[in-house]
Amino acid sequence: MGNLLNIITPLHKRTARDYVARMVDDKVACMNTAKEYEYDYWDGDRRFGYGGYSYDGRWKGVAEQFIERYGLTNESRILDVGCGKAHIIYEIKQLLPDAEIVGFDISRHGIGDAPEGIRDNLFLYQAQDQYPWGDDYFDLVISLGCLHNLRVFELQTAVSEIERVGKQKYIMLESYRNEQELFNLQCWALTCESFFETSEWIWLYRHFGYTGDHEFIYFE
Repeated sequence: MGNLLNIITPLHKRTARDYVARMVDDKVACMNTAKEYEYDYWDGDRRFGYGGYSYDGRWKGVAEQFIERYGLTNESRILDVGCGKAHIIYEIKQLLPDAEIVGFDISRHGIGDAPEGIRDNLFLYQAQDQYPWGDDYFDLVISLGCLHNLRVFELQTAVSEIERVGKQKYIMLESYRNEQELFNLQCWALTCESFFETSEWIWLYRHFGYTGDHEFIYFE
């Protein structure tokens, strides 16, 4: 398997979270709304998700790291699985305007509210379905904060497809290392279906034949 990276974690740690307040705020109803993955999830009240997902340029540095680490050029092909509003691939597109960059997501609102510079490169699709590209088509496949929203029997297809279509791969998702982080994750997560400890995720990656890089974000 690939390397454990630290690319998204610094951004994740910039946000303050009141875990208990979310847990006691009619959380089941909020989860049901969040799992529609539409306006309320992205731009509605914070209790349903992001609480207003406006872009402030924070992903440019992440894009630069991806380009450097994976040797991306204007001839590269890049896929974002579960792209949401596609800010990361928007930034990659600004830096590599001639690269072939594609993203997909299940959210109409997410894709529809993506920056105009990347919107035409996005389409509706599920991460757990077979992908419409041949083996090793992409120089890099990324997936940020998406796969933990799948059930375990859906994960095998998603991870295997990322492995199949990408020469290089990077997956980031939510996990925990101790009971406190598990409690915080269970309090905070609205859409997570797969709550696995770090070693369990690594076991799954190996079991599914994943050879790419990975990163976990924690709720400390």
